[in-house]
Amino acid sequence: MRRTMLYFGSFNPVHRGHIALAEWVVGQGLCDELALVISPQSPYKEAADLAPELDRFEMAEAACRASRYPERIRPSVVEFLLPRPSYTIDTLRYLEQECGDRMRFSILMGGDQIERLDGWKEWERILEYPIYVYPRRGEPTVRFADRITLLDGAPLLDISSTAVRRALEAGEEVSQWIAPEVADHIRRRGLWSPERRLELLDRRLADTPRDADLLLERARLHYRRNAWGPALNDFNALLRLDPDHAEAREYARMIREILDFRYTDIYNP
Repeated sequence: MRRTMLYFGSFNPVHRGHIALAEWVVGQGLCDELALVISPQSPYKEAADLAPELDRFEMAEAACRASRYPERIRPSVVEFLLPRPSYTIDTLRYLEQECGDRMRFSILMGGDQIERLDGWKEWERILEYPIYVYPRRGEPTVRFADRITLLDGAPLLDISSTAVRRALEAGEEVSQWIAPEVADHIRRRGLWSPERRLELLDRRLADTPRDADLLLERARLHYRRNAWGPALNDFNALLRLDPDHAEAREYARMIREILDFRYTDIYNP
């Protein structure tokens, strides 16, 4: 039987940390093949920032193809075929029914996931499978110690998909975090672009115009895009909410200096 390790996740987007961990597991001989099981929608996560499932699959496919073991590390669409939301135990049951005669399954998960496993559907049944747990930096893994294999030598994932998305939305460089093939897909499809983030912030602020955190994020994004007027409007709105907001005051001062320098004939402070 083939030993197949299941690495569940939204992979939104897949990044170098995911692939480094998959390569390490395969290289250590812990499985014959590893499947990145792309979750269409986790019941434990918000869907607001979730890219379309086929985009996430295609990005994972490109990242796996560029890995050191392209024939042994591949994405799986199995959860796209199952009822939503997808639960790990339901996926395991389906795989046992369809492939159990030729595959022996194990699970790869993070230390943060095993710590809250008892909140999952039929978590006791999940513990009957071999579970390999990679630690998170600075987060001890203590639960179910006698039921899991802790991968002490695994590469630590200092990258998060959330950080990648936020960097993309801010127009920042992300080549250190994602493979070129993944970056190309994101650009072609316009995923997590500054423009899309601004649209989302505009909608949220239309509902909650006094939300200081959203105002600050939109103001910073306008500033990075050299949209001086909208940025100044948002920083001034922040100052009306909180006259002592040091960051908003400093940015507003800098914008006024920029406008004074560039548009001395038309700018009226």
